[in-house]
Amino acid sequence: MKFSIIIPFQEPSEYLYECLDYIQRQSYTNYEVILLPDRQKIQMLKLVQHDISSVKVIPTGQVGPAEKRDRGIHKATGEILAFIDDDAYPDKDWLKNALKYFIDPEISAVCGPGVTPSSDDIFQQASGWVNALWLGSGGAGTYRFTPQERRFVDDYPSMNFLVRKEDFEKAGGFDTHFWPGEDTKLCHDLVYILKKKIIYDPKVLVFHHRKPLFLPHLRQISRYALHRGHFARILPATSFRIGYLIPTFFVLFLTVGFLISLNFIALLPLYLGVIILYLGLLTGNIFYVILKTRSILIAVLSGCGIVLTHVIYGLLFPIGFLKKSLKQ
Repeated sequence: MKFSIIIPFQEPSEYLYECLDYIQRQSYTNYEVILLPDRQKIQMLKLVQHDISSVKVIPTGQVGPAEKRDRGIHKATGEILAFIDDDAYPDKDWLKNALKYFIDPEISAVCGPGVTPSSDDIFQQASGWVNALWLGSGGAGTYRFTPQERRFVDDYPSMNFLVRKEDFEKAGGFDTHFWPGEDTKLCHDLVYILKKKIIYDPKVLVFHHRKPLFLPHLRQISRYALHRGHFARILPATSFRIGYLIPTFFVLFLTVGFLISLNFIALLPLYLGVIILYLGLLTGNIFYVILKTRSILIAVLSGCGIVLTHVIYGLLFPIGFLKKSLKQ
């Protein structure tokens, strides 16, 4: 089988060249690379230096990632579409480890974790830990960010997602009305409309650079929260789940519970008890990160990031739920 590796981006970056370096090292070599920049003026010299035998550069103009990917697919000649972000890079056996699953016609797509690279700075590392801890990732699942046991899934991000081109086209491709969330819509249609399977394997591994704490991380979280809230209404099979609802319940508890406890003093111990429990869980996660990283700073930053993530997500999720439509 031939893979078409599809990478959308705006302008070339060092992360992109790093990604191409690692693609060049793949143990499975039957692939092409489709690059989707905004403009034609891309540093072709650097791309040639990567010595990838089959590279297609398709300028798309200033459109969203979903539309970029859809345009790239029209030029893809592989049976398998391999989506990866320009700020990620694959393990050398990425394609090889995914290939075996496509022998089974019932499996439509394969995915794997996006692990935070050790080269990321402390603010990126802390952001990565927010995602990798259960208290931080909640409904998304820690397996998206750390290698865990193999399983079937019904929702997965396109930063590490490989899918049969035939099934992708049957599902209607990416819905370009959504970003982020176009991958959630695609996965929903593959599993619940086409009745196919998506398998997660920890060996289908990429390394994904994180948005640093605090503002870039929180901007990304705000987009996720709005779209997940919207999908909870229109695609409840994959998005109306307790893990995605908990942050909103938490924010409501903090605000409404505070006002109620002021008027009903008998409820104040219960209110304070829940807050103490939350802080205890947060402290436990901070100490866990200290043990793993040997860095108090990364641990404290990740703890602050978890709290802010919960608040931002909890506030915006219901707004997304109530919106009739979302802009990209």
